[in-house]
Amino acid sequence: MAPPAGQIRPGRYLAFFVLIVIVLYALVFFTGGGKPTPKLGIDLQGGTRVILTARTPDGAEPSRESLNQARQIIETRVNGIGVSGAEVVLDGTNVVITVPGEEGDQAKNLGRTAKLHFRKVIQAVPATPPQAVPPAGENAGEGAGQESGAPPSGEQQPEQTGGGGAPGAAPQQEQPGEDDGPAIDQTTADEIKAAKEVRQNSALVPENADDPAAAAAAQQAQQEALAALQCTSQDPLRGNDDPKLPLVACNEDGTEKYVLGPSFLPGEQVEDASSGYDTQRGGNVVNLSFKDEGTKLWADFTSQNVGERAAFVLDTRVVSAPNIQVAILDGNTQISGQFTQSEAKQLADVLKYGSLPLSFVSSDATTVSATLGLASLEAGLIAGAIGILLVFIYCLFYYRILGVLTVLSLALSALIVYSVLVLLGRWIGFTLDLAGVAGFIIAIGITADSFVVYFERLKDEMREGRTFRSAVSRGWIRARRTILASDAVLFLAAAVLYALAVGEVQGFAFTLGMSTVLDLIVVFLVTHPLVVLVSKSKRLSSPKLSGLGAVQQIGAGKRSTRRVGAAVKEA
Repeated sequence: MAPPAGQIRPGRYLAFFVLIVIVLYALVFFTGGGKPTPKLGIDLQGGTRVILTARTPDGAEPSRESLNQARQIIETRVNGIGVSGAEVVLDGTNVVITVPGEEGDQAKNLGRTAKLHFRKVIQAVPATPPQAVPPAGENAGEGAGQESGAPPSGEQQPEQTGGGGAPGAAPQQEQPGEDDGPAIDQTTADEIKAAKEVRQNSALVPENADDPAAAAAAQQAQQEALAALQCTSQDPLRGNDDPKLPLVACNEDGTEKYVLGPSFLPGEQVEDASSGYDTQRGGNVVNLSFKDEGTKLWADFTSQNVGERAAFVLDTRVVSAPNIQVAILDGNTQISGQFTQSEAKQLADVLKYGSLPLSFVSSDATTVSATLGLASLEAGLIAGAIGILLVFIYCLFYYRILGVLTVLSLALSALIVYSVLVLLGRWIGFTLDLAGVAGFIIAIGITADSFVVYFERLKDEMREGRTFRSAVSRGWIRARRTILASDAVLFLAAAVLYALAVGEVQGFAFTLGMSTVLDLIVVFLVTHPLVVLVSKSKRLSSPKLSGLGAVQQIGAGKRSTRRVGAAVKEA
């Protein structure tokens, strides 16, 4: 038989809450490595955060597709720093780079538009371990390349597909210069300068050189640069090469090294690139087309270099180096090879978006030392502890036994909030920062406010002459409507703030909204059942412990008055 309205079986509610806690902490300790610590933002653990705001040449809002491609390219650059735990996420039209620790200064220089260039392959050799590098001067010869945007595959061959001229010329996009981004620190600048000296200035083999000694010296320098190059992800020259100079570079998977000529065609001249399936040859291909100027440059190059290789270079990395089989005069080029569908799409995306149709300006760059982050964390914890302590003192002084229930409810709320923080950090990458800590501190007051609403409704019922036990159920019926309405308004405000805000304000809104939901769980599954249990105990519900003696006296007086009035009417 179901209990009357407003009355519950408190044991079931408390057991359900205990089950929720057990499940959450089982997930905390037995998933994701079992480390029971939330993911902290850089303002708490130290690190670097860079916010890059996208802009387009015509001032229009950038497309989501181009933003996603920009995020992927910048993420590749961030990973090249070699710091674990770095993140690159989209926040509206902003790209937010977060690098934890003290090695994130280079992140401030990662917002330059990606550079895609077409270069002639002068020489290509397999990438080998340092001890197996062939002696300087030994040439492996030119041959078929391997797809570098994917695992080594077969030869890639651009062919003229025929039909149609290139679309009309589009305005040349604005390219940010070296001064558009934050300055590079001196150590990194020195590394870039040294890499340029070895891999660019020394890489050119003079054609038709009048001085045989100079030509021989240049060839020797070229071979030494090629032999010394290590194909690793941490490349100081990545994205910093000079397109007017030759280049010694690796492909993306580190299986081949190249000596490349100066850029003969910039990536901005790519009109479109798409992947598809060639039914005649039975394989995935990449279709590439150029703008008017690019079509002419590509036609001149392919006409003069049939049988040679052209390298597609993105930020100093060769993403593809196919052989040129025929002269391609109309700009419509097909790259074939042993591609999978995803590999063909990836190469098409690189060619299409390697030089982005937008640029970035650094709207914010913040570096927090680990020491300062630890101090911020300690300050946040102290502020939260002081807030909780003040709430505890007030509740114990004003509500007595009900104040003890408030303290217990807040402690259980903190228990469930902590587990949710840990799990959200693993599942969706949620990071707790100072703004989030502020949201949780405010949530302490919101949760306590729900208790106050319930307790005051309870006291109102007792003033009307009801006993503590009977007032609990009736007071809950009236209080829960107010609690639900209040939390609904607060959650809606947090949701709107989350949708409209960016950065740290968004983190504040997220924690505030999450705390509001958890507040309802605690009030319904813990606070109300505990009050019911107290009301059923003669000892705990005594006026001395409950602090409701004055309210009970008022209620008793009203009951006496009503009884007297009833007796008078009967008389």
